[in-house]
Amino acid sequence: MHEAFWQDRWARSQIGFHQEKVNGYLRRHWSALGLASGSAVLVPLCGKSLDLAWLAEQGHRVIGVELAERAVQDFFSERDVQPHVSQRGAFKVYQAGALQILCGDFFALNREDVAGCQAFYDRAALIALPPEMRERYVAHLQAILPSTCQGLLVTLVYDQRRMDGPPFSVEDPEVEGHFAAGWMLRVVEEKDVLAGNPRFADSGLAAVDERVFHLTRR
Repeated sequence: MHEAFWQDRWARSQIGFHQEKVNGYLRRHWSALGLASGSAVLVPLCGKSLDLAWLAEQGHRVIGVELAERAVQDFFSERDVQPHVSQRGAFKVYQAGALQILCGDFFALNREDVAGCQAFYDRAALIALPPEMRERYVAHLQAILPSTCQGLLVTLVYDQRRMDGPPFSVEDPEVEGHFAAGWMLRVVEEKDVLAGNPRFADSGLAAVDERVFHLTRR
């Protein structure tokens, strides 16, 4: 799951993880975070997600982070938007209004890049990473985000003996193990999403559960 893997997936348009509409969990649960208009939101491993535009429409300053430049370019071109492009340290920054996508390695982010972020939104970052990278990912989030930050996290739980990721199964004890030291976690929704997902069904899985967590700093 290193850079070459994701660059190849985007180059070949093998992006089954991309959703063609705004995520329903985001629509239903984002308001519970109670963020003020103008609050900054971090979206790690964002791809060309429509969720970025939705968050901007809610009045937020949106900071997406994405490794594959093809994804970033597609996000803006599919909206017929010409972003301003600049270089900031390790990142090539694409910006249009209150929405910016930092093109580069998530682990190169520092506190200055996300200063003022009041929330993060992770629908497809944690579950895109293999076990050895998930711990590093969460530790980096915790190290750089402000102490007042909240989060909305979506995970998948399935029998990984029948199908390997990505997306990976990340069970609740692992989520708690990664986050509980620095965050309070609350499950706000869970749903079996096996129906309508042929890849999962073809793997012989009996269930594929999505969990939605609201995280607040301790």
